[in-house]
Amino acid sequence: SAELCLLPALAALLPPLPGPGGPGPAELGLGAPPAELRAAVRVLVSDLDSLFTALGLREENFANFAVGALSRVVAAELASYAPARNRRRTATNKASVIFVDRTLDLAGAVGHHGDNLAEKILSVLPKLPGHKTDVMVNMVELTALKTTDETCSIIAPGCLAQPRQTFFSFFFFFFDPAAKALWESFMNLKQKEAVMEARRHLVEAASRENLPIKMSMGEVTPEQLSSYIQLFRNNLKALENHCGLLQLVLATVQTLKHPQTSKWDNFLAFERLLLQTIGESEMPSVLNQLLPMIKSHNERTKDDYACEDFLVLLIYIYSVIGEIKCGKELDTAEEEVKKALVKAICDEPEPSPLLQKIT
Repeated sequence: SAELCLLPALAALLPPLPGPGGPGPAELGLGAPPAELRAAVRVLVSDLDSLFTALGLREENFANFAVGALSRVVAAELASYAPARNRRRTATNKASVIFVDRTLDLAGAVGHHGDNLAEKILSVLPKLPGHKTDVMVNMVELTALKTTDETCSIIAPGCLAQPRQTFFSFFFFFFDPAAKALWESFMNLKQKEAVMEARRHLVEAASRENLPIKMSMGEVTPEQLSSYIQLFRNNLKALENHCGLLQLVLATVQTLKHPQTSKWDNFLAFERLLLQTIGESEMPSVLNQLLPMIKSHNERTKDDYACEDFLVLLIYIYSVIGEIKCGKELDTAEEEVKKALVKAICDEPEPSPLLQKIT
């Protein structure tokens, strides 16, 4: 099956359980996974218990709603966690909790879905230090500082979450109505419509501050948004009143200009093409189409895929293609892809931390 064909490629990321043969998925307990994973599960269980405590929840029958081997381990650990047992005796709100292993949906984890600006912002911009769900927004444009260094650290970075926000279920809720409405547009609208919303909110904010702004029609460009942002630069009161909105629009500008954004669109186009042809093409044919795209570092241009990108594409392909007919043709195609990938990885002058970990 597709899952079995994935095992060699993912062996370094998902090491097999120790012992001859190892226990089956149904018999897995917390004692079976490696020590590092056991520690991570205990941290996750503690965090979940803290969240449920804050919400006053008493989960019911959650052990029956675990899909996947690791999910059953987490559910069983939470069931026997002493603080969780005490909480369930006193909590008043009932809830059903469902645990699902993301490895059962690798296509969902590595795919580039739809035309969503929020997902692009969260994927493209660098992570805010110490945070997993927020990003750094370069604020230099709002200052008089002149620098060509994109990594300038003199000015503290902005972010998506604004002061006094509440955080629940991985979504930020802003007290600033304009910023809240714009972020919801980024999540719910297509990219073109969301960018137009960013322009509209910016024009309305500038009008309220009596800034000399002229509404332009037609396509919205990053340069146009930047020119609107410049109007706020020397007005401290306007900056304070619309700081949240300006950070979101700056995040939009920096995402649209980021070189990774065009690669994102290429990923999405390739995935859609694959889904359209998957019923007509056998796996060897798909791999043979991928093979010429695997290039060593000195052969690649900025538009070509890197080694990590091909690992992502291969995981996506094996996840969505379904039942694979094994045979000599498939073995040959896979060998050629392996050779090309190994050569590309070995030719990397500075392997990324991910490649170093895998190799």
